[in-house]
Amino acid sequence: MISYISRFAKRIVVLLPGLAIAYLSFRDVFPYFHRRLPVVVAILITYALIAYVFIPGLFRAYRILRPADHLPFYCVTPDGFASDPLNIGIIGTRRQLITAMEAAGWRQADPHTPLNVIKQILSFLLSRDYPTGPVSSLFLFGRKQDLAFEVPVNGVSNRHHVRFWATTYEEGKHLAVHTIHWHHRKRHIYGDNLLWVGAASRDIGLAPIRHNFQLTHLIHPDTDKERELIVKQLHDQKLVKRRTSVTLDKPYRLINRAWTAYAHTDGVMAVVYLPTQKS
Repeated sequence: MISYISRFAKRIVVLLPGLAIAYLSFRDVFPYFHRRLPVVVAILITYALIAYVFIPGLFRAYRILRPADHLPFYCVTPDGFASDPLNIGIIGTRRQLITAMEAAGWRQADPHTPLNVIKQILSFLLSRDYPTGPVSSLFLFGRKQDLAFEVPVNGVSNRHHVRFWATTYEEGKHLAVHTIHWHHRKRHIYGDNLLWVGAASRDIGLAPIRHNFQLTHLIHPDTDKERELIVKQLHDQKLVKRRTSVTLDKPYRLINRAWTAYAHTDGVMAVVYLPTQKS
């Protein structure tokens, strides 16, 4: 009961600043645009300013003072809120990872640029395929994903996808939480035996983000199933030299960014060693 009250109080604390900004915007910002533009355009501009400028700016300033404490469990949004659980790791070079994922049927996602985002929105509105559409930026090790892959299921709002971040680990020691370099903040990491920490999930629709009202993808709660899908596909292509696992935490239920959404996981990160490339 106490934990439920605590979670409810935290959600209210997160929601109140957004409601306050929304109220002030529609009291002061909306009338400014309404006097100059058609009402629909004024509403859209006001919403865009609330959801994509004012509220994110407030929370990002807050995260400077209080960074998100999420390692080694899940990646976070640019505002520092929980997103997808970490559930898969792949050991190999960058080229090996790309080659292996493509051989298993995955496509590398396009960069998250304004042009590609517009292309993705149009593909959704016009029901056109965009199998390499960009994924939103999530953060681990203090930086956005280094690589992302996807497999369309039924349009842009329903797809398998996985984000990877490169880091290093203490070679010669048993792979475990304490031997992985969770605070490796370098933007570019090179080497022959990198650990690519991944968050695999499946998009199943769209939903508003609970703290800033932006639209985002809604993920399927069973992220363990996505982990096993990737491992099986790599295994079927004979690309698994060895498999091990790292227990990050006991099984838990993660309330993530999308409204009413959550993910459940057994707290295990499956780790696949890719075969050494032949010279």
